[in-house]
Amino acid sequence: MQDVSTLVAQAREGRPRAVARLISLVEGASPQLREVMAALAPLTGNAYVVGLTGSPGVGKSTSTSALVTAYRKQGRRVGVLAVDPSSPFSGGALLGDRVRMSDHASDPGVYIRSMATRGHLGGLAWAAPQAIRVLDAAGCDVVLVETVGVGQSEVEIASQADTSVVLLAPGMGDGIQAAKAGILEIGDVYVVNKADRDGADATARELNHMLGLGESRGPGDWRPPIVKTVAARAEGIDEVVEALEKHRAWMEERGALAERRRARAAHEVETIAVTALRERIDDLRGDRRLDALAERIVAGELDPYRAADELVEGLTRG
Repeated sequence: MQDVSTLVAQAREGRPRAVARLISLVEGASPQLREVMAALAPLTGNAYVVGLTGSPGVGKSTSTSALVTAYRKQGRRVGVLAVDPSSPFSGGALLGDRVRMSDHASDPGVYIRSMATRGHLGGLAWAAPQAIRVLDAAGCDVVLVETVGVGQSEVEIASQADTSVVLLAPGMGDGIQAAKAGILEIGDVYVVNKADRDGADATARELNHMLGLGESRGPGDWRPPIVKTVAARAEGIDEVVEALEKHRAWMEERGALAERRRARAAHEVETIAVTALRERIDDLRGDRRLDALAERIVAGELDPYRAADELVEGLTRG
């Protein structure tokens, strides 16, 4: 068993090994997880969480690396959670993102962690919310969360980030997606990367048209900007940072940032509670109470919904 208070103190000092151990405790659902979260709770709430999502190949990792460079020039400490697809053999992350961000490996003001999805849908790892808390408590000013390459319906990042950035690239079919519901509806900032390619202006126009067809906006409502970048050359990255800061200022002015964080915390509590309840139900496999309910359903004495109600009532009482 590791001493949690020592690990937390070392993480606050910026020691990457302590941060790594805390995130490992989170990922492994350690018996010490509750102790870790209790120790971190008073230290969180300061980091600005930016989510970056988009289809495979749009340049998420390159854009994330360029944003790290831009924030480091401002003197900010940056944490990166790069969510990678899981290996079908080991279950671990395929660490492509860590390779692409190797320029920052020796910077003590940057912490980069790859996390495996382990089959979790939505573009994130199941432990991402707690890992964000670790980086927040460790003193990161900005936490960049890069999702695995996602499809149209995988929009979980919107519930985990203060600001969501949706990346697109010309010539990858994103123009068609602009007319559809899903991932292109969650952006607070849109980035058309690889803007040196043919079709970048057309992609930006289609996005602008999509936003115009969206919900009506009143005076002062946020209209997501569209920024064109060439992340591989750091072109347009300063404009992305500027757009992020404007969105943050807009949210703070209207209380929307605090509301997003309350909603995020509520979702986290709900997820933990549902997971705990599911584990307790799994423990009932072969239990006489569950068998008795099943027998009553088969006999026509009870419907499945009422049986489920009785099961939940029994679990919550005991």
